[in-house]
Amino acid sequence: MAALAEQHHSIPLLADLRQIRVEEIDPLLDEAVVTWERQLDWDFRPSADLVRRFVRMQSLAGYALIAGREVVGYAYYVCEDRKGLIGDVYVRRSHASPEYESMLLNAVVRALWATPQAQRIEAQLITLSPAVRANMPLGGYIRRFPRDFLMTDLAMVPSFAPATNQRIEYAPWQERFQDACARLIAGAYQRHIDAEINDQYRSVAGARRFLYNIVQYPGCGSFYPGASFVALEAVTGRVVGLVLSSLVSFGVGHITQICVDSEWQGRRLGYELLRHSLAALLSSGCRRASLTVTSSNEGALRLYRQMGFRKHDTFDAFVWEGLR
Repeated sequence: MAALAEQHHSIPLLADLRQIRVEEIDPLLDEAVVTWERQLDWDFRPSADLVRRFVRMQSLAGYALIAGREVVGYAYYVCEDRKGLIGDVYVRRSHASPEYESMLLNAVVRALWATPQAQRIEAQLITLSPAVRANMPLGGYIRRFPRDFLMTDLAMVPSFAPATNQRIEYAPWQERFQDACARLIAGAYQRHIDAEINDQYRSVAGARRFLYNIVQYPGCGSFYPGASFVALEAVTGRVVGLVLSSLVSFGVGHITQICVDSEWQGRRLGYELLRHSLAALLSSGCRRASLTVTSSNEGALRLYRQMGFRKHDTFDAFVWEGLR
């Protein structure tokens, strides 16, 4: 591909990611897989393979950072309705620096700024360096939401006592619950801080897209229906709670969503949903589980600490608004 063959500058420069061949980005993605495994016990290979697929199709919007003949960094984004999502920013260890991360991040943010339909940008970049997080582009339009990455050892799960309630039944996840769960999410997250981070929580249509992405794409691991459950009112059959899980590496599960109807909050429904999911992950051979939570969500943090979760890492969710 001409872009790399003709690039002899010692200072890294940016190139359109759609001009890069998949063979040229393979070493970077292979290193990112190792980084995610080392830092988060997370198998990044499914996500890396999805990036490869779209790079091969020359349809992934973003930028490559090129030093000499080598791709040493990348960042990509997608547009969805009136929103831009920054998918990843990564620089190889040989060139790792806040300066180069910032080059990539600035490029994708300003590309989205120039996209007429993008009125909002969202990003949750777990591996982004603290120095870059402290000095984000277009600072006048940004809000920052600190988040925690928690992990627990599943060996303690058998000691958790069931929180039985004769008015509630639990059922394994099935696709037929998707619309009811979308309504549950849209209702439960009204005026919730997480709806400020992810605007899909604000409407039934958005929650439906959120559920589809969780089930179909590997951004939060490979969806695992065997440890995903809904809580139903025994008499009416109404869905009043939801827990979704995924597998993020060999022996490690991840709680991707837990949600309880506002009428049932405070009755240990969240505890029992989480206990169901963790027990199923343990039975499937997992030894650990992780989840992410907004740092100011004290109610959720109390539950997670009660069930053995401890802080493993911190990161920020960023939202740019008022772009138009």
